[in-house]
Amino acid sequence: MLYREAGDFKSTYVADMQTFPIRGERLLFWVFVAGCFLIVPFLINDYWEKSIIIPFLVWSMIAIGLNILTGYCGQVSLGTGGFMAVGAFACYKLTTAFPDLNIIAIIVMSGFVTAGVGMLFGLPSLRIKGFYLAVATLAAQFFLVWFFNKFGWFYNYSASGQITAPERFLFGVAVTGPNAPPWATYLLCLSFVFVFAWVARNLTRGRLGRSWMAMRDMDIAAQIMGISPFSAKLSAFAISSFYVGMGGAMFFAVYLGAAEVTEAFSIDKSFDALFMIIIGGLGSILGSFLGAAFIVVFPVLLKNIMVGWLGWSTDLAAHLEIMTVGGLIIFFLIVEPHGLAQLWRLTKEKLRLWPFPY
Repeated sequence: MLYREAGDFKSTYVADMQTFPIRGERLLFWVFVAGCFLIVPFLINDYWEKSIIIPFLVWSMIAIGLNILTGYCGQVSLGTGGFMAVGAFACYKLTTAFPDLNIIAIIVMSGFVTAGVGMLFGLPSLRIKGFYLAVATLAAQFFLVWFFNKFGWFYNYSASGQITAPERFLFGVAVTGPNAPPWATYLLCLSFVFVFAWVARNLTRGRLGRSWMAMRDMDIAAQIMGISPFSAKLSAFAISSFYVGMGGAMFFAVYLGAAEVTEAFSIDKSFDALFMIIIGGLGSILGSFLGAAFIVVFPVLLKNIMVGWLGWSTDLAAHLEIMTVGGLIIFFLIVEPHGLAQLWRLTKEKLRLWPFPY
């Protein structure tokens, strides 16, 4: 069998702590990554870009950020939509104020701006937790949306209150704006998600990640062990907001192209992100991708089957889509509360022992 550990002997701690400890699994992962970078750009079209792949990549980045805060550090947040708005408006102001600034730098700087705002709204976590913290972050959601609507400077005093992403080029190719080719926007988002997912994976496996998990599992015991709640919780809010801010910047500049804060960054976006990490798996980077796929890609697939293959009406398909996705969410929470990532882990464990009894 391919999925076997026989012959894979670890002689160092570095080898023993690999993300993919089995040689065959590592090979399959790098083949998949190579296919994403080298093959998919030649096959992607406008429909796959705007309807499936770009929203999946953007929401994966946002889900990773929220998973760092909620899944790894145990701090519940309902303000994800507001922090996405911070990243989007920071991206808009940077692109309009600095026309020659590189789009990569703009997205990263938008993340840093959002990290600062996230730390500010993360201060209540030092005194409250659980349901009360969720209410505090929900207040941040409504405050940020109101704040961006109230002051016209953020949308350059536009009469409609809408922000529009200017065209930006990378290596001579448009990556934002209506003339951006699908392969360019895809590679930009894929590169960001790949790099920062790798960074998040290493962060969660290091000293900082262990302090987050200790604070999540039992904060009093973590303090006795010498872990500072101030540094652990605020670092989780900062890094989580950094990821969400970059996701919000890509959501606005690459995916939507234009946005109005009340509609584009409503409370629905906060619940979508929360559903993603719950369904995908709390405390799992893979779970962030699986949850994003379930919430973003699966409804599109369901709609194509009902409308395209079965010929049902669009209204009927929309209602059945909501009912099916909601029912599956309840089903997964009952059958496997630890999410789709846990099902994948159990599958790998069974493959290691197959065909012998588990």
